[in-house]
Amino acid sequence: MGSVGDLPHYDADLQADGFPPEVLAIRVADCVVIVTPEYNYSVRGALKNALDWLSRVTPQPLAGKPAAIQTGSLGMIGGARAQYHLRQIMVFLDAHVLTKPEIMIGGMGGKVDPHAGAITDEPTRSLITQQLVALAAVAR
Repeated sequence: MGSVGDLPHYDADLQADGFPPEVLAIRVADCVVIVTPEYNYSVRGALKNALDWLSRVTPQPLAGKPAAIQTGSLGMIGGARAQYHLRQIMVFLDAHVLTKPEIMIGGMGGKVDPHAGAITDEPTRSLITQQLVALAAVAR
């Protein structure tokens, strides 16, 4: 799926006209990686909106699909509250969310090059690599 911010706000009247192609595109994915910051102790509204759209698709495109969650924040707890909310949503969508390794990156300001958008902290990069290797194994 492209940017979740490009989806229209979920509305049953819009759904009656059909699903946006970006929502249906997830059907062909072997697995899903969701990366999100924490906004106001939860997930950002655009992500929640995308998941609301996905929740209406039948058959459920995330059912049984391997998924990994990565959160981050400038604060020390690394988006843990957002991740826990997202895990609750993913239970409803019946996704198979990896439990370990968990990626909750605190202090993001010192771990990312803001100009390149790249993670510069090697322990963080290593942990993310471990998670993606585990996700690939489950997806196979």
